[in-house]
Amino acid sequence: MPAANEVIDVLGRTEAYLQGTLLPFWLDHAPDPGYGGFLSYFDRLGRPTGETTKTFLMQIRMLYTLSSAHRAGFGNGRCAELASAGARFLADHFWDGQHDGWFWIADRAGTPTVLDKVGYGQCFGIYAFSEFFLATGDPLGKEMALRSYDAVCRHMADTRNGGYLELMTRDWQLQPPGKYGGDRKSLDVHMHMMEAFTTLYEMTGLPSHRRRLEEIIDLIIQRLLHPETGLGYIQFTYDFQPLRRIIFATEWGRDARPDEDAAPIDQTSPGHNVEFAWLLLHAADILGISRQTFAKTVRAQFDHCLELGIDPEYGGVYADVPMTRPTKLTEKQFWQQAEVLIGMLDAYLLFGDEQYWRAFRNVYDFVFSKMVVMQAGGEWYERVDRFGAPIDAVLGHAWKINYHTVRSMVQTIARLRLLVERKKDEPGAPGL
Repeated sequence: MPAANEVIDVLGRTEAYLQGTLLPFWLDHAPDPGYGGFLSYFDRLGRPTGETTKTFLMQIRMLYTLSSAHRAGFGNGRCAELASAGARFLADHFWDGQHDGWFWIADRAGTPTVLDKVGYGQCFGIYAFSEFFLATGDPLGKEMALRSYDAVCRHMADTRNGGYLELMTRDWQLQPPGKYGGDRKSLDVHMHMMEAFTTLYEMTGLPSHRRRLEEIIDLIIQRLLHPETGLGYIQFTYDFQPLRRIIFATEWGRDARPDEDAAPIDQTSPGHNVEFAWLLLHAADILGISRQTFAKTVRAQFDHCLELGIDPEYGGVYADVPMTRPTKLTEKQFWQQAEVLIGMLDAYLLFGDEQYWRAFRNVYDFVFSKMVVMQAGGEWYERVDRFGAPIDAVLGHAWKINYHTVRSMVQTIARLRLLVERKKDEPGAPGL
């Protein structure tokens, strides 16, 4: 079991980093004073690259980040101020008044340039505006969250097979099959829909929203996880038969292009699995049920990451791992590290096994020694090799902003504080 002073030390360092370095970097550099909304393109030194395209995902994730940071007590009110301005920019420029839903990409002034409806983004419309309302009480948050939810239920719901369709044109017609993704579903979108419905239900308390949340949790557990390993498949047919993962042609503003080679069907993402696990435990909290309800489900995610996802020699989490054997792909991406920090603390708090704390420290130490660029505002490199050398060193672009990094620190701090409180009750700890 970690000593109390170790937990307190990690907590203090994390709080100082978030409040003194990482959050101020984004508060100072992301707002666009000329046109509204946010800019998020920064090179490896934290300098603006000159790119000004505004993707919906970048704007909506910024809204979530600012709102959640404010709700957690960070930013001295500035997060709420910028979130309010960002919410209005989104509502004014990205909402499709003719067909409903959110446009995908706009120029700097907010004029839409890619009008497609991407399910991944529609999830975040629900998620971020619900969080914005919970953080500020601004009625625009509830209005846009409910509009987003209505569009999702009317246009994305697969009433035949269950779950949600994902890649569509402006008027919600499905994209072509194959690399355009019109014939596939993913764990990714359904997991983010779960977190969106969790925050929506937290905001409204409506029985219908509770049922939607319970429904998608059941769907994920019963249909989207491997029946033996309990790990997440990545892509599926409409009726949830697993498929080998392909890269879609959807324009993200910056991403890998489609490839003819599909990933093996047993390839899974340890970071994604652990993210699902901690989000599922949070959903249990919001539903008012015991976390033990999902103990078996989440333990499979935590233990696979522990055994095959975390690099015991050099630290950090691999991006892609087979379900039952070691990986040969040793690249490490920023967002998996961010999610595993949260998840391993949840695993330790739930199960009390010190191996999860050691896993947390493994990833924490790797992140702060290899990925965090303190001299450039504290953001993280996007991708590094097994040893921590940068492969993709930019700190911000069309979808890599502060959503994973700031959220990770906010959620990590909350769990470390809870752990400190628990340790105050241990024998011999009255001096804490």
